Amino acid sequence: MQRLVLFDLDRTLIDLGSAFGLWAEEFAETHRLGSDAVAWLKEIDHVTHPHREAFFSNVREHFQLLTPVEELWAEYRRRMPYLVKPYPGVLDELAQLRILGWKVGIVTNGTADNQLGKLRQTGLAEAVDGYAVSGVEGIRKPEVGLFEIAAKRCGLSLAGGGWMVGDNLTADIEGGRNAGLRTIWVDHGTWPGKEHRADHVVGNVAEAFAHLRP
Repeated sequence: MQRLVLFDLDRTLIDLGSAFGLWAEEFAETHRLGSDAVAWLKEIDHVTHPHREAFFSNVREHFQLLTPVEELWAEYRRRMPYLVKPYPGVLDELAQLRILGWKVGIVTNGTADNQLGKLRQTGLAEAVDGYAVSGVEGIRKPEVGLFEIAAKRCGLSLAGGGWMVGDNLTADIEGGRNAGLRTIWVDHGTWPGKEHRADHVVGNVAEAFAHLRP
């Protein structure tokens, strides 16, 4: 099997949860929503994620905001790339994999502006051999086509096999398996009792890197 590994972005390589918390605090302060707003925003995020249009529709209705949903969503996308950070050690681990001869890619669902902004602001765009963003390519995980694009940008083909690392059982694990890749599921506890077919299960991306290194 060739040394190809594709990673999901949100909640796999970058700490979206902490960034969302920072955004929620800023949003509540900007709109003067009161002391309970941040907890409510975090709770509704769990219900609607990753459907941000539904999230902001609920937010607008709950707080009786005059700002249109589209504008709230657009402002979130502009701000989030400046709040997210890679999990500790991620950039160093990616560099080490490449030194060891791995081709490393990122395959992520999301709008072009939001995901490309995250990749560039975190330094991840330069830390990998290639990436594929659904909002750019017009195709989403778990469809095999997005994995194929990422692999080609790493200079390889899915025919040679490899690994997919991610936190979503449908988009990342089933998608990766359908693409002919072995899979590592980063289990954050958001799929309790869910049956899966991942080759390995880890609690964080640091453990995933440990599986890949010799």
